[in-house]
Amino acid sequence: MQTPNISCEKKNTHTHLYRQVKNISQLHNTSVSIAMTLSISPTTQPHTSPCSVSKPNVNPTFSHATTPSLPFNKSQLAWDRIKHDSVQCNSPKLGHKWTQYQGINQWDGLLDPLDDNLRMEILRYGQFVESTYRAFDFDTNSPTYATCRYPKTSLLARTGPRKSGYRVTKNLHATCGVELPNWVSSLSQLPRVQSSWIGYVAVCEDREEIARLGRRDVVIALRGTATCLEWLENLRVTLTKLPSHMGCGYEDCMVENGFLSLYVSKTGACPSLQDMVREEVARVIESYGDEPLSITITGHSLGAALAILSAYDITATLKNAPMVTVVSFGAPRVGNEKFRSQLEKSGTRILRIVNSDDVITKVPGLVVRDDDVACSGGVHAAGLQSWFRKVVDDMQLVYADVGQELRVSSRESQYLKKGDVATCHDLKTYLHLVNGFVSSSCPYTTKTTQYPAEAWL
Repeated sequence: MQTPNISCEKKNTHTHLYRQVKNISQLHNTSVSIAMTLSISPTTQPHTSPCSVSKPNVNPTFSHATTPSLPFNKSQLAWDRIKHDSVQCNSPKLGHKWTQYQGINQWDGLLDPLDDNLRMEILRYGQFVESTYRAFDFDTNSPTYATCRYPKTSLLARTGPRKSGYRVTKNLHATCGVELPNWVSSLSQLPRVQSSWIGYVAVCEDREEIARLGRRDVVIALRGTATCLEWLENLRVTLTKLPSHMGCGYEDCMVENGFLSLYVSKTGACPSLQDMVREEVARVIESYGDEPLSITITGHSLGAALAILSAYDITATLKNAPMVTVVSFGAPRVGNEKFRSQLEKSGTRILRIVNSDDVITKVPGLVVRDDDVACSGGVHAAGLQSWFRKVVDDMQLVYADVGQELRVSSRESQYLKKGDVATCHDLKTYLHLVNGFVSSSCPYTTKTTQYPAEAWL
């Protein structure tokens, strides 16, 4: 089969593709009773960019399963597969270059344009996050609400990429530090769940996959917000001091109050997420520390914020920690400038996939840069800048973005509903946009190399 020469100037292929998209997903009733409907419709003329790429004719593909993603987005983006007759690429063999794809050089030269091997790795880790949504019991009427619907032995086989080569070794739970008064519970019919299943740890055990990856990889996958109390934690947006047992040691090293609470809170019956992550990572290091080893923490929305906290905790406090990398989707801000500095010193590698149309990536708090004053021009303007900086500093609302950024945009895809907050934040939207991203000058094309089909089933 011939491989066509492809450019970002679409040749009316979107009309043909649209006819193959069926059964637009419907929304579940969720803990906050948000109901929206997503639609996919072709635009009259897709965005064009002055780039040309020769790649296999493969269209963006979505699984049948649904993905609740949060905050704001309790929608389900369950698009049927867009069938194609094109040749799919093989899984890349990373070999001795695996550290580059894990961010040893901060992904220098791999993001713009996006390296195809890195694209496939991002999509692969995105599927591990997708499996957390598929496995979570969202039914508030179910006796197993807020737990994992599958045992560890079959979790990935039933929810994740087929033949992933990974085995789930630990279920993870997050506990909310917020406690509602009894009268609030009596007024609301929503269940008040203190501790909820939030993800898992999985270790690569397939010899062929280990050889392909160039090392044994450990994945920690974390979902986004799902319960009422988790929503309340998200609203606790003021910064708070990072505890000394997390290795910071600076009074002004601060993170978001609600995220930290979800990470360190515990009950008599359930350890904290921090304790569970530390215990399992220490066990893995003891078992496999004599061979090439990596820890990849991946999450969406709230899970992305907790992934950053977990990564810092591992690198800053555990002895002989292997290379730790975060691959985050739609992450909100987590901490202030001092926290960012400590992250960099710890050696944590963070790759944030950001949809420029996703408002969640712009909250909480504000980012106030020191060079804003110098660039404002005029003494009066500079004075206002300084005054404003002091006000937001005193309110503990000055945040800093962390890591390296891969920026995509919903507006560049003709398959997405423009301006829809839920669509912009959905995990499947992120995977769709990464699959189509070429470079900053060509942010989306429907013709890109794609990870093998089994990862999407």
